[in-house]
Amino acid sequence: MKLGQILEGLSHFELRGDPALEIAGLAYDSRQVKAGDLFVAVRGHQSDGHRFIEKAIERGAVAVAAETLSGREAQIATVLVPDSRKALSKLALSFYANPFRGVTLIGITGTSGKTTTAYLLESIIKAAGGKPGVIGTVNYRYSDKKFPAPVTTPESLDLIRLSREMVDHGVTHVVMEVSSHALDQGRTQDCPFQVAVFTNLSRDHLDYHHTMDEYFAAKSRLFTELGSDASGRAPTAVINLDDSRGRRLLALSRAKTLTYGLGAECQIRADGVQVERGGLRFRLATPAGESVVQSPLIGDFNVYNILAAAGAGLALNLPLESVIRGIESLQSIPGRLERVENRKGLTLVVDYSHKPDALLKAMTSLKPYVKGRLITVFGCGGDRDRGKRYDMGRLAGEHSDVAFITSDNPRSEDPLTIVEEIEKGMLDSGLRKAGENGRPARGYYLEVDRRQAIRKAVAMASEADVVLIAGKGHEDYQIIGSERRPFRDQEEAARAASEGV
Repeated sequence: MKLGQILEGLSHFELRGDPALEIAGLAYDSRQVKAGDLFVAVRGHQSDGHRFIEKAIERGAVAVAAETLSGREAQIATVLVPDSRKALSKLALSFYANPFRGVTLIGITGTSGKTTTAYLLESIIKAAGGKPGVIGTVNYRYSDKKFPAPVTTPESLDLIRLSREMVDHGVTHVVMEVSSHALDQGRTQDCPFQVAVFTNLSRDHLDYHHTMDEYFAAKSRLFTELGSDASGRAPTAVINLDDSRGRRLLALSRAKTLTYGLGAECQIRADGVQVERGGLRFRLATPAGESVVQSPLIGDFNVYNILAAAGAGLALNLPLESVIRGIESLQSIPGRLERVENRKGLTLVVDYSHKPDALLKAMTSLKPYVKGRLITVFGCGGDRDRGKRYDMGRLAGEHSDVAFITSDNPRSEDPLTIVEEIEKGMLDSGLRKAGENGRPARGYYLEVDRRQAIRKAVAMASEADVVLIAGKGHEDYQIIGSERRPFRDQEEAARAASEGV
């Protein structure tokens, strides 16, 4: 595409060069630049793309878009813009012929439940005859294609390029998990969401947002910036009314709203919830009618995720029958209260709960299945919000019979230091350190090596116990220092159980 055509989406810019210049592709990472590309120098949270302009030119960039220029770019075309991150999104829309014109876009945000809600909605759309694509935490997927997800919500260029691929392969709906980082950084600024879903808000990412108010402000942008799409369709906000921040969001949003929860005032609600060994059963009440729902998903908090997905499905005008069929056909979600099959017949559950509220929900949701002890294996990530370590230790101590404090992704921090910070909360919970021998009814252990912690927890478990391995969920790696090592909780748990057979 010619440079001048790509620039048509920008309202303010200064071009120094030939608008007829052919552009082969776009890039914002100098390491990804190919010959003939336009490099967009974006100022990031940790690095500044302007520092890598010369590297991009060395790799073959024929044009650069930036907020400031040094003069050393004289040999190529340059585009001066007031905000290169905003420009990146507009340039990508032009280059990839705005894929959002041919698809219905759904955004899901909140601290917990985004992934499960996305899987449920994907299943609902399939049940209604649609072809969904999903951009989320576990992976990016459509049709029979799956791609690793480096981040929950990719940069605008990657997001728009992926959406173009999806539309070209017949995708009718794109379901997107929208992170607070993405909203704060404007990665989704040009995404015309037809439906926006709010799950809940609890402590997370305070290493980035600093305060809960800032965190909520970032999340709320998905709803305050909702507007009609190119066809003039009015968007709908689907909001958890049982969450206090959801009530605030309801007052902030100018879009049509559908509320969900357990309260009588909610438009979409669950009545008569029964937590059974085989899953969940309740009566789903909606403006479109009522029906009994029986889901294989375990954990009572999944009632909220089911309600959120049902609300999104109804906001898309999908038949209630398809909504029910989609909910009931979804068997499990990777790393979300995922049962690990094992030859020993133990109840081993892997969950992504890596923040206080999520860990609490996982533990309390498993209590109905515990006939003996709840044994929890967990840690906290390094180089992240340190304040949640104490909270997670205290909660795990209050709700577990036995706990193993171990490593998560320690990154550049000393794993033992992280474990000791968690232990402070554990001690305040009243749970005491267990002896090295025997099978204590209650107590906690310190085991920095995550593999050993899982093995010890599984080794002490009986068929009456439930072992919760929390924190990493679907992840297939562990980050120690700067090294990413292969590691899956599911494999480690199954291996540990087989060793005891």
